Amino acid sequence: MTLQTKPPRVVIGGLPIVALSRQGWTERFLADLDANRERDLPARFMTSANGQVLSLAARNAAFRETLTGSDGIDADGMPLVIASRFLGSTPLPERVATTDFFHDMAKAGAERGLTFYMLGTTEAENARAIAKVRKLYPGLKVIGRHGYFAPEEEEGIAREIVASGADVLWVGLGVPREHEFVTRNLHRLAGVTWVKTCGGLFNFLSGTNSRAPVVVQNMGLEWAYRLMLEPRRLFWRYAVTNFHCLYLMATRSRMTPSPE
Repeated sequence: MTLQTKPPRVVIGGLPIVALSRQGWTERFLADLDANRERDLPARFMTSANGQVLSLAARNAAFRETLTGSDGIDADGMPLVIASRFLGSTPLPERVATTDFFHDMAKAGAERGLTFYMLGTTEAENARAIAKVRKLYPGLKVIGRHGYFAPEEEEGIAREIVASGADVLWVGLGVPREHEFVTRNLHRLAGVTWVKTCGGLFNFLSGTNSRAPVVVQNMGLEWAYRLMLEPRRLFWRYAVTNFHCLYLMATRSRMTPSPE
C-alpha cells in the first residue's frame, strides 16, 4: 500500500472504522515508516474499537472526539466484523485483534531491525512481556517501562521514548487512560512513526492472560471466555456495554464506504 492509496472507512456504531485486513494495516505501517525515514514527521495515532469502546464513545463526547481525531481505527472486536457483514455492501475484511496484530508488526519489525517501546502495566509484567517478545523476535529491539506514573512525569517519559529511537510506541494503560495519554503527548513524540493504543496486550504477551479458543474468537464470543476467567472484574462491564453495543451497531452504522 502506498500513502496515496486511501483505504475506505465504514461507520459502525458511530465510529469510522478503516476497512483493512491485518496485512493491510502492516503494509500501511511500513509505508508510513518509509515516509518517516528522516524521523521528522509527527507521530501517527492508531487505535482500536470493540464493544466497550463503542459504548464509551457514545456516552463520552471527549473520548469520541479523541477517537475520531486519530489517524485510524481498526476493528478489534469480532462483533463489529459480523455486524458489517449484515449491514451493507462493504464488510470489514477481518478482525484486527491487537493481540494478533502485534505479532504481524513484530515480525515485520524484526526483519527491518526496528524498535518497539512498550508503555504500560506493572514493572514486573512489563519486563516479562518484553522478555517474551525478545525471545520470539530476536531481530527486534524492545524496550519499555511500567504504566504507573504521574501526569507531571509524562513530558520526561515522552523525551525518553523519542530518544530511544522507537519506531512504534505501544500504549497499554487501559481505556480511556491510554487515549488521554496520547492526546496530551502526541505533539512530543515526533519521530516515532506510530503510537498504537493496545489495552491489555502486555498481559497476553507475558503469558499471564490466555486467549479464547479460535472457534470462540470467530463466533465473536471471546468476551464470554474472558468473563468466565474474570467474572468479578468484568461482569458489570459486559452487562452494560454488550447490549449498548448491539443497539449502537443497529442504529448508528453507515456501511457506504468513504475515503479515509
